[in-house]
Amino acid sequence: MKKRIAIFASGSGSNAQKLMEHFKRSTEVEIALVLTNNPDAYVLQRADNFEIPSHIFDKKEFYQTDGVIDILKNLEIDLIVLAGFLWLIPKNLIAEYPGRIVNIHPAILPKYGGKGMYGDHVHNAVMAASETEGGITIHYVDENYDEGEYIYQAKYRIDKDDNLEMVKFKGQQLEHQHYPRIVETIIKKIKK
Repeated sequence: MKKRIAIFASGSGSNAQKLMEHFKRSTEVEIALVLTNNPDAYVLQRADNFEIPSHIFDKKEFYQTDGVIDILKNLEIDLIVLAGFLWLIPKNLIAEYPGRIVNIHPAILPKYGGKGMYGDHVHNAVMAASETEGGITIHYVDENYDEGEYIYQAKYRIDKDDNLEMVKFKGQQLEHQHYPRIVETIIKKIKK
């Protein structure tokens, strides 16, 4: 029986796409569901392109009910992967999936993490601080933004001529290169 991943995303879903591509032909792992809090998120189109079911939820369902947890349990999800998901994960979901929720952050944590630090906000902060390196952090999720145990970090050089688009591009290259591989390593260790 294949191990099953649920992806949570709020936007375009480029990392979700890389995960879908990575596991498309896997005999051991499948992306079983894509969930989003944004009915207009392009990740829904990406899921549809791969014939992966999706679920859209609102704040009430996510924070005040067990609706999302029930869906995950019914689908026998083994690992939750956040791919540009912007809401804080509620405690009941963390309790249901301890050590089985992972996230990718577009900076070398603990710098440039926390509430409101996502996407361009992170890249702009890194550039404003005249950092010579940017990077990514893949980490487990706990009840606070970007504070879970680190799993993997990778860096790239920021040249003084780099603009926001260049910094973003370098970061995304690392994300797309490493996230599917690290997720595969993690899920293979989970006992079914």
